[in-house]
Amino acid sequence: MTHLTPARRRLALFALALGGFGIGCTEFASMGLLPQIAQSLLPELFGGSPETGIARAGWLVSAYAVGVVVGAPLISFLAARSSRTVMLLVMAAALMLGNLASALVPSFETLLAMRFLAGLPHGAYFGLASLVAATVMGPGNQAKGVALALSGLTVANVVGVPVMTAIGQAYGWRMAYAAVAVVFALTVLGLWLTVPHQPPHPAASHRGELLAFARPQVWIVMGVAAVGFGGFFAIYTYLSQMGRELARLPAGAIPWLLAVVGVGMTIGNVIGGISADRSARRTMAVGFPALAAALLLMGALAGSPVGIFVAGFVMSLVNSYIMPSIQSWLITAAGPAELMGASLNHAAFNVANSIGALLGGTVISAGFGYRSPALVACVLAVAGALLALAGVHRQKLDRRRRLASGHPVTASQTAV
Repeated sequence: MTHLTPARRRLALFALALGGFGIGCTEFASMGLLPQIAQSLLPELFGGSPETGIARAGWLVSAYAVGVVVGAPLISFLAARSSRTVMLLVMAAALMLGNLASALVPSFETLLAMRFLAGLPHGAYFGLASLVAATVMGPGNQAKGVALALSGLTVANVVGVPVMTAIGQAYGWRMAYAAVAVVFALTVLGLWLTVPHQPPHPAASHRGELLAFARPQVWIVMGVAAVGFGGFFAIYTYLSQMGRELARLPAGAIPWLLAVVGVGMTIGNVIGGISADRSARRTMAVGFPALAAALLLMGALAGSPVGIFVAGFVMSLVNSYIMPSIQSWLITAAGPAELMGASLNHAAFNVANSIGALLGGTVISAGFGYRSPALVACVLAVAGALLALAGVHRQKLDRRRRLASGHPVTASQTAV
């Protein structure tokens, strides 16, 4: 890679994070705009029952998540022999076009299709951004590169989501998607001007990317992400309702609650990236028990106006603290298929979103109340911790077998 001055390195990292910021805005701001979308595109359904109309509009969130799950492995396979920087520009441009199209479509059905298409580049962008950021930052900074790529996503929860929601409420939901398209246009320009060209990875191949799925460690780590982080979403999906129903917060306090959660995400992501580069195993050993405790803390303090802010901050901080370790582990476990490993983490993350939201909503609708998702969340976090423990144990056994048979130990046997 071309030698970078400190100023250009900072600008390149900012451009990479800006794309993550845009993704955070488009993924999470949609949740706050569902009433406006339902009223605009589903007027008869919304008029008969606002709850039913909003629930139908919620399909847009699911369509985006499905797009992420489908797009992450598919695009990683297709991009195997391409320049990472070129593909990064293509992904950012696709995200720009997907959001611009979302702002222009005439019907709910076409918006549903556009949200699916807009989700396709999500995982590949983050995977590429993580790998490029690690290269820009220099050797030994893989987890910090992951954290940097994720930093835009976490900052979006502090600033971008409230701003995009406010734009949508004041000027219509279409303007919110148009504003996100502008963010991605700036991302494309920033990446073009600051990130130096990287040739295709010499060891990458289409077959090599697919071989990632033949590695048991990859499936184990994906399971850790899909289950372990599901606990966070079991609460986060219903946090606004918890604040209103349990803590009796006024409507104006809910954006502040979500912003505090976003601050926790941002701080946890930075600390987690530093900690994971030192020891991913130790980070997870501390992080998962702390996450289980934080999720229970949310259930205990959700009835207090102050307590729900404190518990929300702690919960989001610990959850984000673990994330760079998981993605760094997945990248290494995938072996030569680095891009596939980096992208699959975001597919698993969106599965976690779906699992958590589904299980949290199930216990609420069953009549157990808004505190009940905390128990579901704790169970998911503990299950994620057990899967992580199993993964580490299997890795140790693989390493011992290779040493006993005289074979060299590969990086995937020393991932954590």
